[in-house]
Parts: sequence; structure tokens; C-alpha cells
Amino acid sequence: MDTKGAEVNILIVKLSAIGDVIHTLPSLSALRKLYPAAHITWVVEEAAAGLVLNHPLLDEVLISRRKTWLKKIKAGKFQSAWDDIYLFFKALRRRPYDLVIDFHGLFKSSVIVFLSGGKRKLGYDSMQELSGLFLTEKIPEDMNKHAVERYLDFPRHLGAQIEKTEFVLPSDADADKQIDLFMEKHLLEEGKFIAINPIAYWKTKLWKEEKFAVLADLISEKLKMKVVFTGSKKAPLDKIISKMSKSAVNLGGQTSLPQLAAFLKKAKMLVTTDSGPMHLAAAVGTPVIALFGPTDPARTGPYGEGHTIIKSALTCSPCFLKKCSTGQCMNDITTEHVFAVLEKRIKS
Repeated sequence: MDTKGAEVNILIVKLSAIGDVIHTLPSLSALRKLYPAAHITWVVEEAAAGLVLNHPLLDEVLISRRKTWLKKIKAGKFQSAWDDIYLFFKALRRRPYDLVIDFHGLFKSSVIVFLSGGKRKLGYDSMQELSGLFLTEKIPEDMNKHAVERYLDFPRHLGAQIEKTEFVLPSDADADKQIDLFMEKHLLEEGKFIAINPIAYWKTKLWKEEKFAVLADLISEKLKMKVVFTGSKKAPLDKIISKMSKSAVNLGGQTSLPQLAAFLKKAKMLVTTDSGPMHLAAAVGTPVIALFGPTDPARTGPYGEGHTIIKSALTCSPCFLKKCSTGQCMNDITTEHVFAVLEKRIKS
């Protein structure tokens, strides 16, 4: 496959979630260096699309609105759903792909790989959800590696020499402007506030709201630093802040992904559960203190130098369970311990 020719068409299939898409960005950088003149397209789902839309290393982004289609179907809007699906796959088949890489490795991605019509279809040597059914070429998946390194095995397989791991995010002047206005409104100074992300998709990854409230009060009282909570509109941020004796800023539901990236870049540090914002902070170079319970930081922790993992010593952790009768691994993490680690990091 010609690494110079402009006629080379590459399709990246990595649909979700936010953290997984961020973990794939270094592979995009490596692919662009390996195929500098290629046309590279990325298929992504709606929730993580902000991480790749207008990306300087991509030529095209196709958004799979799978959740929207399912909602329409459940609401009986079959024709509307079909029209949307038809247009998506028509756009997918518009370009003859020389190489399709399935970074996702699930049934929903394998369908896209199959329908893309690509000549060379590369993925992991796995039949998880029948994901390997339509591949023409497979590589082993080493689950002992961090996700970033696992994904980089694809460009390595293709001949890339990875000297530096690069997280390139889309530049967004409007996002930067909006965050500057937010900072001004709440009297925040760059590098002089702590961001806290208390949300996670898995219930077993959550830390108690009361503990986050106590931690935020300690930051305000002892470190004399402002606290800003991040999260979605549905996150119980107001509830956490109501439990505090001090004040805090609620940024929940007010940012796009580019805006959140711009904001986290200005934070002194992020205290967080295992979640998308954790990976976003690490990607923009902000130090992270991450609370881990059911998942393995060696696989999906904040990537790079300067981050701190806090986890209990329970032998059952990591269990990778989304449901647990005790949640003991997260409950064992104390507010005092987290604050002591944060204080030491701030003062060092």
C-alpha cells in the first residue's frame, strides 16, 4: 500500500465512548505520518463526535446516529429512521476504502466495517460479538497493555515507527472564547482552581456524593483554591454543592467536548472517577488524581506522566463489574486520603 499516494483511502472505525476515542487519537497521528497524502475518514457516534469533527489530521468525519435511530424506531418513526440510516450508509459507501481499521471490535463496528466495502479490513483477532467475522487481516490484542498502546499496535502492524505519543485535538477558537468568558464570570484564574469530575457511566465507579462535598470544602478551606464541578446536565452536581459549607462553581451541562477540553487545560488539577473527562484532562496535559475501583488503571488509567491513581487494596479489584452489592472498593477510598494526596501534589 503506497504511503505517499493521494489515492489511498483509509477508514477508522471507533464509535465511542469519549475515553476510547481519545485513546485512539495517537493512532490517528501515527497513521497520518505513515500515510501523509491519504484521505482519512473516521466513523464516530454522536456523543464523542466533538473530539474528531474539524480535526486537522482528518479529511472527513461520518457520524453514526445509532441511538437517535433507535429512538425513532421505538417511537414508531420508521420511515424517518430508515431515511437517516440510508443516507449514512450511502455516505459510507461513497469512497472506495483501501484500508479499514476496526479499533472498536464489537458487533456494531463490524457491521460498519462490512458495509464499508473496504478492500483490506484490519482488526483484532477476536470473535467478541462476532467482530472478527468480516475482517481480512487480524492482529493479536494484548489486554495487558494500556488501551493507547493496544490501539497503536495497528499503525505499528502497518509499519509505523512510534517515537512519540501525540494527542491532537481539534482547535476551536469559539470554544476557547466561551471558556474565557466563563472564567471571567466566575473570577477563575488559570492554574489556580481545582476541577472535580464526580460522574461515571458505571454505578460501581462512583464515589459517594458526601465525600466529594467534604473534599471540595477541604480544598476551599485549606488550600484556598476555588473548586469547579464538571459533568452532564443529569449529574447531581447541585446536590453535591448543597452538601458543602463553602461555595463551588457548577459547570455541569454547559460545555461541548471542545469547550471542556479548553477548560480542563486551564485547571491546576482534576480529581475524578474513571471517566471520559479523566482521559480528556490527561490528553490536554492537566495532572489527574483518579479514583479507581472496579476497573484497571493499567489498562484504562490516565495516560502519560504526572498522574496519580488512588485505589483500595481489595483483592477482588479490578473485577470489571457494572453492578456490585457492596461497592466496597470505592467506599474504602477516604476523603482524608484523597485530600492528602492532592495537598502534597499542589505543594510539591
